[in-house]
Amino acid sequence: MKTSQFLRCALVCSVMWQLIVVYSAAAQQSNTVTARIELKSRAEISAGKPSKKQPGLSEVVVWLIPTDRAVASPKPPTNRPQIAQHNKGFEPHLLVVPVGSTVDFPNRDPFFHNVFSLFDGKRFDLGLYEAGATNSVKFDRVGVSLLFCNIHPEMSAVVVALNSPYYAISDRAGNVSIAGVPDGNYELHVWYERSLPEELKGLTRSVMLSSSSHDLGVLTIPEDSGSSLSHKNKFGQDYTPPPAQGYSKP
Repeated sequence: MKTSQFLRCALVCSVMWQLIVVYSAAAQQSNTVTARIELKSRAEISAGKPSKKQPGLSEVVVWLIPTDRAVASPKPPTNRPQIAQHNKGFEPHLLVVPVGSTVDFPNRDPFFHNVFSLFDGKRFDLGLYEAGATNSVKFDRVGVSLLFCNIHPEMSAVVVALNSPYYAISDRAGNVSIAGVPDGNYELHVWYERSLPEELKGLTRSVMLSSSSHDLGVLTIPEDSGSSLSHKNKFGQDYTPPPAQGYSKP
């Protein structure tokens, strides 16, 4: 091969490689996706009324599932998440984790506790365990798990296990921010504890995200004012009132 031909070939290869690098960088471009939450009753939505000023718009879960490429399997967090039992409550009340994550449940109260879930997500029962003890559960199924204590009916928590790394929880002002979302087509999902499941499914929609279009706008969530986490114990029976002298310490 002549020198001139070799140089031309090298130049063409160099240009093609640069184009590939530029294209790959553009394809991998990611953005911070934003949204704002508002809560409305079904009557307000039907009448087209503006939402009333609300003191707290937190704990709305928003996530995105890619539809034009395979979903990257979310990696479980390096530090194991936990929901502590403290002051006869679960802390935090809401936890969102990638599917496959193991969650610790430490008992930080000076008396016995239990954690069970017999609903749509992960079904389990950790039994009765004492102060200072910790039990764990692997959430290997996508879905929403409603958690309760078989001793204290006032205790409740929620674990949402997702198969997408693109999710966020709204803050008290109703702001949502999902970082590191590549350009592309997605399916938008929303979950809120005080909304009916069928109404939340109705909020699922397709969205296209890019550097020039990464704001989802206002997401109007239908709030069910009559919703309640009242429930039976793990045996499907009413809770037994606590003894007058209180619970014994282990």
